[in-house]
Amino acid sequence: MAFYFRNFPFVFYDVKKDDNIALVQNPLVRFKLKDILKQRNFIYLDYIVEEGENASVVAEKFYDDETLDWVIYIVNDIIDPKYDWPLHYNEFNNFIIQKYGSVEAASRLTSADNIHHYEYVVRERTRLFDDTVLPEKTIRIDKTRYDELVGEGLFSSLRIVRNYEYEEELNNQKREIKVLKDDYLPRFVSEVKSVLQE
Repeated sequence: MAFYFRNFPFVFYDVKKDDNIALVQNPLVRFKLKDILKQRNFIYLDYIVEEGENASVVAEKFYDDETLDWVIYIVNDIIDPKYDWPLHYNEFNNFIIQKYGSVEAASRLTSADNIHHYEYVVRERTRLFDDTVLPEKTIRIDKTRYDELVGEGLFSSLRIVRNYEYEEELNNQKREIKVLKDDYLPRFVSEVKSVLQE
C-alpha cells in the first residue's frame, strides 16, 4: 500500500492549524475505475478470498508483488480495507460479539430476538444441462407474510435468517473479488500514476 501512496500529489496545507503551511501528500485523492471497464469481464479473473488472506497475499499470488495490494482494492471498489475486506474467523466472531453480545445470542434458534429477516425461496440453486449454474433466488418477506405462507403449507420454500447467518453471508460475499489479469497490470499501474500526478 505504501507504493500506492508514494504517487499521491502534494498540496500546501496548514497541518497543525498554526499558520505554518507545509507541503504534504494529499491522502484524499481517489482513483475509480470507469464503469465501462468494470463491464469488461475478460480483463478480470474471479477469485474467492481464502481464510487468512489479505490483499497483499492476493497481490503476491497473482502479481508476485505484495505492494500491488492497492490494485486489488481499486478494482473491487474497496475504500476501507478494515470493513470492505472479509473478516478472518476470529475478527468475525469479535464483530458478532460486539454487535450482538455473543455468538450464541446471534445464532440461537429458539430466540425470536435474533431473527434478522424472513425469506421466500423463489428458485433453488439449479445446474442446467450445459453446466450453467443458476444461483438461488430469494425475496425478503415480513413476519405477517411468513405466517401466511406457513399457513398455506409452503414450509420448504421459507427460511428464517438469524443475525449470525445474515452477517456471515455478508462477510462471505466480500470474499468474491475480481483480480485484474496480469496482462493489463502494467498499463493500469501507469494510468493510475499519471492520474495521481496531475
